[in-house]
Amino acid sequence: MRISLRQTYTFLFLIGVFFIPFNSYEGFSFLGEYRKDGAIIFFLISFMLFFIDAFLRMKIKIPKNNVLFQALLLFIIWLIISTLLNIDTVFSNYMKQTSGLTRFFRQLISLSIALILFITAYNIFSKFNVKYSFYLLRRVFLYSFIFVSIYAFFEILIVVFNISYLKEVFSVFDYFPFTETNLDLIYNRISSVSYEPPFLAIYLITVAGWMFSFILTSRNNIKYLPTLIVFILTFFSGSRTALIVVLFQFIIFIWIVFSANQKFNKIIQRFLILSLTLVFLMFLSNREKITEALGTKIATLNFKKNIVKSISNRSRFGIQYTSLLIFKENPILGVGFGQQGYHAKDKYPKWVTQKNYEFDLYYLNNKEKSFPPGYNMYTRLLAETGIIGFVIFIFFILLILYQSKKLIKIKKNQEKVVPIVLLISFIGFSINWLQFDSFRVFGFWICLALLIQQTNQKNTENE
Repeated sequence: MRISLRQTYTFLFLIGVFFIPFNSYEGFSFLGEYRKDGAIIFFLISFMLFFIDAFLRMKIKIPKNNVLFQALLLFIIWLIISTLLNIDTVFSNYMKQTSGLTRFFRQLISLSIALILFITAYNIFSKFNVKYSFYLLRRVFLYSFIFVSIYAFFEILIVVFNISYLKEVFSVFDYFPFTETNLDLIYNRISSVSYEPPFLAIYLITVAGWMFSFILTSRNNIKYLPTLIVFILTFFSGSRTALIVVLFQFIIFIWIVFSANQKFNKIIQRFLILSLTLVFLMFLSNREKITEALGTKIATLNFKKNIVKSISNRSRFGIQYTSLLIFKENPILGVGFGQQGYHAKDKYPKWVTQKNYEFDLYYLNNKEKSFPPGYNMYTRLLAETGIIGFVIFIFFILLILYQSKKLIKIKKNQEKVVPIVLLISFIGFSINWLQFDSFRVFGFWICLALLIQQTNQKNTENE
């Protein structure tokens, strides 16, 4: 059987989806902030093959008439305009052996890679109907999640339950692509195939809605298992962000399902009864261990205590605070895309930098080429694009949430599942950007492509 170019780049794209959480290996430095992401290799090759196919066919689909794409395009245009209006300072900026102009182009390339993923995904999805695209994606997410879970359960058994003889078996994972095993025996946190717990948190936020959806669509008795495993991995990751966001996603999921379709109500009720029963039985079987673990997790939610004791948290909030100082001085235009780090270096308050090794070794060390992260997309955009860019981005996010909610209202029965999953996912991405300042969120661009496909299909049906 002859395999077409289209089948090849579609297959590579799906392989990329599978490898989204895999970033615990050395990586390729020329890929910049994407260097550790195993998925990006497949996404870029998929795009190149797609581009060749589109060139040969003289046909590439861009949703230029879709309001979501138009809002995204407006935001990108403002990123460029705000930088051009600050061109004097951009030219004079220099830090970490990098000029302001170089930094701008690097950030623009980074955003372009995300857009490449979006365009590739949109054109692949447009070959199928929304239902087929959704189930195909969910199947790949599930296979990836199963691998992530198997790896994570070995971690849990070793670092939490001290079953040390499993270390030899665990080392077998070193032979898997884009994976280098590492055990956190100090803090007893898991990260699975991801580089560290925060990246596992981003992955769990990405797949949470997709795993929840099995409760609504599957008929077998294991339909609740993916959701339960999401919560188990979230708990043992030790990530405050994951704990808060995934729990919030599930609460929103339950609320939407209860209000969207009475048929789903009994299913959700059974899941809640089953979950509470399992938690109760686990508590009875190992009360001391679970009580200790719960106490530890609750303690991590004490933000005031953690800011005082944790250097990384002090750095995180200090950098966000400094971004707001930059915004206060440049409220309308900002300082230009990618320029936040140059303006922040002389504005960090003493309570952030004093006795903080992260600033000495990394953030203010000019020998270290990596720029300090902004730790918050919203404060970063306020500093770099001003109130205009911030408002455009917020409008874009709100428009996405509105379109998803609108689709839930007009769809019937099982057709509601796709927009429910998309809404849950976008809510998770939006909250996660409160502690992550990069557009390198693969799940967001894939979900955006699927949402635009569904809104375009709805408009076509209406016509």
